[in-house]
Amino acid sequence: MNLSDPKELASLLEAFLLASGKPQSLERICELFDEAERPELATIRDALSILAASCQGRAFELKEVASGYRLQVREKFAPWVGRLWEERPQRYSRAMLETLALIAYRQPITRGEIEDIRGVAVNSQIVKTLLEREWIRVVGHRDVPGKPAMLATTRQFLDHFNLKNLDELPTLAELRELEPEPMLALEDDLPVPAGLQARADAAGEEEAAEPRDETSFRSLLAELDSMEQGLKTDFDDLALDDEVEPESETETETESAGDSLVDVDAKDSLH
Repeated sequence: MNLSDPKELASLLEAFLLASGKPQSLERICELFDEAERPELATIRDALSILAASCQGRAFELKEVASGYRLQVREKFAPWVGRLWEERPQRYSRAMLETLALIAYRQPITRGEIEDIRGVAVNSQIVKTLLEREWIRVVGHRDVPGKPAMLATTRQFLDHFNLKNLDELPTLAELRELEPEPMLALEDDLPVPAGLQARADAAGEEEAAEPRDETSFRSLLAELDSMEQGLKTDFDDLALDDEVEPESETETETESAGDSLVDVDAKDSLH
């Protein structure tokens, strides 16, 4: 095999990457050759370009991530390829994803600073899980009382999320566009209790069994208009309390008292 020919070298590099199963850096690829046969670094780069072009229209692609180059299945085939494994992909809690995002965008950052931004305490298990997955690491300690550890992301984090460097992280503006708008919960969307739904269904069946004339919206407006025409709107003929003279009230009371005395005298004369 002529290792100085980029086309032939591209086939060998494809075999390397398929067999390795993980990203390979340029330095590591160079170490795979004996010193006497080792191709030039520029030739290796040309071979990688030829390999990337040969993947066009195929189910896999050559991808450069933080740790190096790797051959991977294209993202559009992931839903079907994932069925090869019985175990389901692990789901991460919202708290873990928020913690990881803050470390990625604000690194180096301490646990206390994460808690100040999120407004809640960070579970120790979250930090432990991220450290065990080698997605984050301790890069130093803040020069403040307590010497809290400063956290940052790793190459494994970039490899897992298919990133070459931190500059490929989506901007905050792009993240806001990806976030779905909150849906307001309307009363019609709430679940109806089974008992109440059964009563409503029974009432609907009874109404359907009894036919009645349906009142249209137009006729209802006409009926309301006729009712409004019969209402009294002029109240000038009613006497107000401040217009009644005290003397007239006294006279009325006197006349009522006199009538009562006459009735009593008439009853006594009968006895």
